[in-house]
Amino acid sequence: MVFREIGKNKKDYMPLLLLADESEKMVLKYLERGRMFIIENDDAVVGEIVTTDEGDGILEIKNIAILPEYSRKGYGRALIEYVETSFRSKYSILQVGTGESPLTMPFYEKCGFSYSHRISNFFIDNYDHLIFEEGIQLKDMVYLRKKLQ
Repeated sequence: MVFREIGKNKKDYMPLLLLADESEKMVLKYLERGRMFIIENDDAVVGEIVTTDEGDGILEIKNIAILPEYSRKGYGRALIEYVETSFRSKYSILQVGTGESPLTMPFYEKCGFSYSHRISNFFIDNYDHLIFEEGIQLKDMVYLRKKLQ
């Protein structure tokens, strides 16, 4: 596994970014101010993560996606561990906002995150269509946090 930061032409990775956030409009709100890292296997990009500095020592994961054929093989966890290791000295908290889904919540909990807070109706208020994951409509943005130090 090779990790590499993408500083320019982040939009070239839009198909991958849209796997995690199906609204290009929402992705564009954080993409330029975020730091993007990709993970490669045999010179092929298999996933990405975008983080933003939210102030007060908080680093937020805004987007994390793994190509479907590489999912459940440890690449997502590897990206999170890479970010943790790289930014542990600069940030005290790693945070992620996600929908209340049976796919994402258990993944983040296994990575050591725990519930912090929620924004009610985030997905209803900020997307132009209803979003479903595993047959469940996403309504609230649930924030999970993990201490880095």
